[in-house]
Amino acid sequence: MNSTEAIRLAIDSGQMISLAYLGDLTDADFFHRPHPGCNHITWQMGHLISSEHQMIESVVPGSMPELPAGFAEKYTKETAAVDDAAAFHSKQELMELFEKIRAATLAALTQLSDDDLDKASPEEMQGYAPTVGAAFSLQGGHWLMHAGQWAVIRRQLGREPLF
Repeated sequence: MNSTEAIRLAIDSGQMISLAYLGDLTDADFFHRPHPGCNHITWQMGHLISSEHQMIESVVPGSMPELPAGFAEKYTKETAAVDDAAAFHSKQELMELFEKIRAATLAALTQLSDDDLDKASPEEMQGYAPTVGAAFSLQGGHWLMHAGQWAVIRRQLGREPLF
């Protein structure tokens, strides 16, 4: 197994677990907050998509498709407390965009050598992803971090544990 295969495995593992947690949830379920101070899944999904887009585009310029107009602005810290479904995208729209962004992430990854992965990421990313490889590796872990909240939401909604 080479570096890109190992990174792909980590991304795919995070995706498998995350998508399993989301699979049977409805649009209404996506707005359930596990605690008043936590973000709903709709906001988290938009945040994850925007973050992945921004990080991968930063380390491999030109690799990512455009986000829909105004997408990133809907999923900022300032919008995290909004509970109006009309202010966000539907589950289906988010899932379709996720698939598009993730496909571009994986396509970009396959084009990189070990030397490329060792290159420094942009200055603004140094604190959390100091190399190109770290930026790609973060994609699986970032989704898993949020999936921890989704496991709690699932239990609060009466769903059985999946894992």
